[in-house]
Amino acid sequence: MTNIFLTGGSGYVGRHLIPVLRREGHQVTALARSDSAAALLTGLGATPVPGELTDLEVLRAGAAAAGAVIHLGQVLGAEAQRADLGAATALLDGLGDRGPYLHTGGTWVYGDTAGVVDEQAELRPPEITAWRVGNERKVLARKDSGAHPVVVMPGLVFGDGGGIVEFAYAAPGRETGVVPCAGDGGNHWSLVHVADLAELYALALSAPAGSVYAGTVDTFPTQFEVAAAVAKSTGATVAHLDPAQAQARFGAFAEALSLDQRISGARARRELGWTPRHTDPVATLTGATLAT
Repeated sequence: MTNIFLTGGSGYVGRHLIPVLRREGHQVTALARSDSAAALLTGLGATPVPGELTDLEVLRAGAAAAGAVIHLGQVLGAEAQRADLGAATALLDGLGDRGPYLHTGGTWVYGDTAGVVDEQAELRPPEITAWRVGNERKVLARKDSGAHPVVVMPGLVFGDGGGIVEFAYAAPGRETGVVPCAGDGGNHWSLVHVADLAELYALALSAPAGSVYAGTVDTFPTQFEVAAAVAKSTGATVAHLDPAQAQARFGAFAEALSLDQRISGARARRELGWTPRHTDPVATLTGATLAT
């Protein structure tokens, strides 16, 4: 049994991860930024620790009392890079060499890919995630000083009423009868169901130091196929947006949602024994009730 300190435990992925960790016999202590978050964490079987992601002494102390750390939390906006690196540094300092530190990245940093690629592909991030590259390099470099960093790179996370597919595609479909699609939607997406991603994080606790794993299934639907599946499940139609309309609708996410990405999760399956169950995102989304 390991005591795991978790940031982002009350968030979309964290709510699915805590039950998996508890099932595996781990104790979980999780950062809680509000009373409602603390109540949710308690209900999931975790022990809440009051604090914000920017409370570095709280993070350092939480990690110092743990045998492993999983960093899921994030601060959005202009402070994202500084807050993420500050949190990662405090967590790594607190944990030292006593166990694995799992850091959350994302496959968008690979930009457009020419065919199917893996974790060794060139990094060509869109503006919204460009800041991640430097942070992840600094995290992985801590291996040289005795830490045990592992980076998990989720694809576009969907399922169980959350994620970008829900708020940017399904919610408009239910509210207006129209699901947006940037351009012709012919670009491929690399996706992962939130329940499968939670299993990957649990398995990555046993990964070698310095490892990087893409959390994706090797089925790469197009954006239009996803939008059409969501439209079917919500009783809506699909509307194609020109670049200006896509920018107005999706804001900073427009560039990332238009990426053509096929990134394989084969390494995690091969090295960790990861076996995602939701391997056909379109089929899952077509029959899904996406709202919570």
